[in-house]
Amino acid sequence: MAQTASNMLPLGTIAPEFFLKDTNSNYTYSFKNLKGSKGTLVMFICNHCPFVHHVIKEIVMIANDYRVMGIGVIAISSNDVVKYPQDGPELMAEFALENKIDFPYLYDESQETAKAYEAACTPDFYLFDNEDKLFYRGQLDDSRPGNGIPLSGSDLRGAIDALIYNRTLNELQKPSIGCSIKWKQ
Repeated sequence: MAQTASNMLPLGTIAPEFFLKDTNSNYTYSFKNLKGSKGTLVMFICNHCPFVHHVIKEIVMIANDYRVMGIGVIAISSNDVVKYPQDGPELMAEFALENKIDFPYLYDESQETAKAYEAACTPDFYLFDNEDKLFYRGQLDDSRPGNGIPLSGSDLRGAIDALIYNRTLNELQKPSIGCSIKWKQ
């Protein structure tokens, strides 16, 4: 299983805008449509990646725990569906249903959004504050498929808590590790 690390976009970067179709609702949304009053979590995931499968239940729990506290939650899939048809929009809707993803799961067909965010892997996490400035980017926690470390979401939960409760967050953040984004040739 190949492992790719996050690019670690500079903290303070303004959230790139996008207009993408939600595979759960068939509506097209922008970042501004979906942002939360306290902050916004943007994550790049896909249907087939074993790293995403490993963390998807924790991602859904985090979304359920923090959306009620004013955090917008957005998932985006940017993989090349010609080479990876299992990541296509119809199967994204099925994946969302199977995994109880009831937040937007957007399809980035052009891959322009992934490029704008400098996304490198799935999962890749970006937490923006209420002024749309990047507050955290990095890993969910230290758990990886097969490493025996229990899944906790501690790094991402700690970042969201720091954002909500106006605490200082260490700028030394660990990159996420996962499958590479499957870029079009």
